[in-house]
Amino acid sequence: MKAIILYDSRSEGGSTDRLVDAIGQKLAEKGADVEKARCRAQGDYSFISEFDLVIMGAPVYYLMVSSQLLGALIQSDLSNRLKNKNIALFLACGSPQPMAEILYMPQMKINLTGSRILAEKVFAPAETSDMEVIGEYVNTIYAKWLREEERRGRKR
Repeated sequence: MKAIILYDSRSEGGSTDRLVDAIGQKLAEKGADVEKARCRAQGDYSFISEFDLVIMGAPVYYLMVSSQLLGALIQSDLSNRLKNKNIALFLACGSPQPMAEILYMPQMKINLTGSRILAEKVFAPAETSDMEVIGEYVNTIYAKWLREEERRGRKR
């Protein structure tokens, strides 16, 4: 599996950066080749075609998913590049999980028609460094990715 983690974060080395690194580490432990890239609203995302799996995530600030990730989905070619791709989503959010799932996750999903969303997770602040919770998220992604590959008759 070749995976990329596209993310946004306002701070270098903050909880979202550490979460991205932990997700990448857990995927690599499963044998995946993992890269990561920060989203930019006005970017060229043609490189997405190289990847079997795209994991996208960001923190929530002031009731909105971080602006560079949403900007990339709305203003660049990212949404089109993600069609027919295996996608996993995550948010780092201090709001209660049900609220985040209703208010924030749809901000990303509305721009992903034609993509296969394998998993989505809202990470509470304490969960962004909990390797067990992160591992469960990655295990879900990996298991669903394997099923999708088998369904499509592809070799791993």
